Amino acid sequence: MQSLSIAATGMLAQQRNVEVISNNIANLNTVGYKRQRAEFQDLLYQTIERAGALSSATGTTVPNGIQIGAGVKTGSVYRITEQGAVTSTGNDFDMAISGKGYFRVELPDGREAYTRAGNFGISSDGRIVTEDGYEVLPGISLPEDVVDVSISKDGVVEARVAGDQSAREIGRLDLAVFFNESGLEAIGDNLLLETTASGEPVIGNPGDPGFGSVLQGYLENANVDPVQEITTLIAAQRAYEMNARVIETSDEMLSINANLRR
Repeated sequence: MQSLSIAATGMLAQQRNVEVISNNIANLNTVGYKRQRAEFQDLLYQTIERAGALSSATGTTVPNGIQIGAGVKTGSVYRITEQGAVTSTGNDFDMAISGKGYFRVELPDGREAYTRAGNFGISSDGRIVTEDGYEVLPGISLPEDVVDVSISKDGVVEARVAGDQSAREIGRLDLAVFFNESGLEAIGDNLLLETTASGEPVIGNPGDPGFGSVLQGYLENANVDPVQEITTLIAAQRAYEMNARVIETSDEMLSINANLRR
């Protein structure tokens, strides 16, 4: 009885769905997190009678045919990259991107990663770094006696040192954009890697056409809607329960068939 295996694929698919929803809810307060959505595809079909097949010697044909599906599978987990709300923090080294783009980060092994999480800090040698100490590219170092730092919407970093009345430019942040942001590979720590699916990064200045702007003293919240996630979770739970019920019913039908054969 195929209904057993079909329902089993449905339960597995909804299990994956709940895992994705759970991850969204768990990252509700993660800076720059982008929610994900599980997407599903139907499996192969068993064709018992093809649509358009002859149904009589006079040439009449079957209008619909008979095809029985084998169930469902998780086709992909899609990252939804829409803008999250921004919150003021008052911290000079907190930065949010308003619009498209990612901050560039250099990993210890030399690879380049990308992030929307702008909760940065300063290393012991004055470099702007992530929470894990990874340098934010293109690499900006602050003077030792800096007393004030300002970052404009177009990424220009200015610092004022003790004894000076005015600030001077010490560098400029840039952003990376991708043709397919959902194709980036998440590696944890709010970091993403380029893949063949994402395409190569296009580097540009904040505020340029196609690039977002930098907001100093703000952080981008996760774009997770708790109400929507709970609603989706309830729907997934009900779908899981219905598939489980199909398995129970199919098992009962098999028992009836077995008893009839005795």
